[in-house]
Amino acid sequence: MTEALETKIVRLLAERKQTLALAESCTGGYIAHRMTNVPGASAIFSAGFVTYSNEAKQKFLGVRADTLHQHGAVSEPVVREMAEGARRVSHTDYAVAVTGIAGPDGGTPEKPVGTVFIGLASSRETLVFRHFNPGKRLEFKDLTSEQALGQLCALIQRS
Repeated sequence: MTEALETKIVRLLAERKQTLALAESCTGGYIAHRMTNVPGASAIFSAGFVTYSNEAKQKFLGVRADTLHQHGAVSEPVVREMAEGARRVSHTDYAVAVTGIAGPDGGTPEKPVGTVFIGLASSRETLVFRHFNPGKRLEFKDLTSEQALGQLCALIQRS
């Protein structure tokens, strides 16, 4: 049986004595839910922020108002600031951030429903990935969480 990504991440970070924070918008805490289902997660999981509103992104993660105004909440610059902010305020080794449009409304031609940005911050770098996950809201959240955890796992393994 294949090890679930969240289980593998907890194991890898625990072995390295490293920590993780999450900043979630479109997934609404779903990634944190997956992480905290793993026994031993408390050793590595420091904090999870569900920053659904722009105000919360600014207040808790330090996302700049001008970044939100210029690029919109669903963008590469915003998810980058979310990931870096979560890592900074939580004092963790890694942070993952997600922002997207789960639908069924809210899309535009440039950013249709299903658009998601995933940010990963470490002490060495911040990476951003854009995906398109059209479908129902729960499917969107499930696929987005799987992508985010997969990308985090890959980053941890190459660090």
